[in-house]
Amino acid sequence: MLVEGITAVLRLDVMLALFVGAIGGVIIGAIPGVGAAVAIAILLPATFSMDPLVGLTLLLGIYGASMYGGAIPAILINTPGTPVNALTTYDGYPMTLRGEGSRAISLAYSASFFGGIFSVLCLMILSPYLAKVAPLFGSRDIFMAALLGVVLVIVSHRGKAMIAGMLLFFGMFLNTVGMENVRYSMRYTFEQDWLISGFNLIVVLLGLFAISQAFLLLTEKDSVPKQGEISGGVLHGFKELFQHKRVVTTSSTFGVVMGIIPGVGEFLSQFFSYSLAQKFSKTPELFGNGAPEGIVAAESANNAVPAAAMVPLLALGIPGEALTAMMLSVFYVHNIIPGPALFSTRPEFLVSLYTCLFVVNIVIVIFLLFSTRLITKIIRIPTKFLGMCILTLSLVGVYSLRNSPIDCAVAAVCGLFGFILKRLDWPVVPVVLGMVLGRILDEKFRNSLARLKTPIDMIDRPISGTIFAIIVLVLLAHFYGMYRARSRRLAS
Repeated sequence: MLVEGITAVLRLDVMLALFVGAIGGVIIGAIPGVGAAVAIAILLPATFSMDPLVGLTLLLGIYGASMYGGAIPAILINTPGTPVNALTTYDGYPMTLRGEGSRAISLAYSASFFGGIFSVLCLMILSPYLAKVAPLFGSRDIFMAALLGVVLVIVSHRGKAMIAGMLLFFGMFLNTVGMENVRYSMRYTFEQDWLISGFNLIVVLLGLFAISQAFLLLTEKDSVPKQGEISGGVLHGFKELFQHKRVVTTSSTFGVVMGIIPGVGEFLSQFFSYSLAQKFSKTPELFGNGAPEGIVAAESANNAVPAAAMVPLLALGIPGEALTAMMLSVFYVHNIIPGPALFSTRPEFLVSLYTCLFVVNIVIVIFLLFSTRLITKIIRIPTKFLGMCILTLSLVGVYSLRNSPIDCAVAAVCGLFGFILKRLDWPVVPVVLGMVLGRILDEKFRNSLARLKTPIDMIDRPISGTIFAIIVLVLLAHFYGMYRARSRRLAS
């Protein structure tokens, strides 16, 4: 199995996808305003005609590499290339102002590499246990796991939980439109033929992420950011990383744990990692003013998430955030159903996937060590030109799915909706997760109905009962936190 998996990675098409994904992801991440979500949404239709391993390798390469690249503008121009590099600006840009831009970038690369490799190794170690545990999940257990994902998506948006909940349930509603596949009845079609097949997830994704971002760039003032200078090599950060062993190990562990939990992801992992690093630092006053430990904590945490986020996707078929939700569609197109059976039916495919994740981190770092100065030129692309390119590629991608002008119209409406959400600073991700999790909830609940005599039967199994207990604890903790925050506001 191991030999078969590694041999599959050595195929020419897989290696090509690996290099294109790694290098393309770095470049995309280095361009402020684009990000992995936009790039993956645009490329997604093209991956449907590829071998599943090739397509997923390409998307995973972009996913992981974009975070490496996003650190470059965060450090040099105080503008994160991707949203998850926001905390890197706190200490990266002050270091650039002190003339230590090269040191900051080198630390970001080394911490990202450690976090990426650490999470892949954790995924490999966990796989044998997942292979034993995953088959124990029945329809009711997966339903409760998806319900836990719904709860976590909502409560993780602190201060915007109500908005996130409304948007998530709107996404679940979009999933119900069209002909359902049990009794073949029409739901919310209003006798419109174009609604019979429902809303295509890829069309909605391209609209919410890519087209909305294009609208955002096109409506903003055209600008070419000024950047700090890089002097010296970028290798010394790997030596300096050994001085922060505790920080990088703790932060990477946070990234793995938070990545496994659906609906949490990079933001909370790096927030906790950064806060913990500051709390135990000998010089906490430097955080936010150019502390190397701050860069190490933020970058190692967010780069540990991509591989860990594959755990709930592969084991249960439940995506943790928007990017793994997009990858789920690649599995479905090729009739590879993520879930408990995948570990017993396609073990060599999983080994190949892990190996690709491992190799992609090595390719990214080697590429960055020789091309950082060249990549900094990309930061200076005018925003309106970038927006027009994204809009054109998005509409071409949507039309290529089914050669349907209606899909382009739906994507444009979704793009306008996403643009409004971004202008209001409301989260877009819950809509997508609502569509994906809504499908899982719908299917698994219907499958469970034959075994249910009372509502208690939904949680009478050990796994479903445990997950239900976790849901109750999460909700109690959330409401207690809201009560504490309200009490503090009234006291002040």
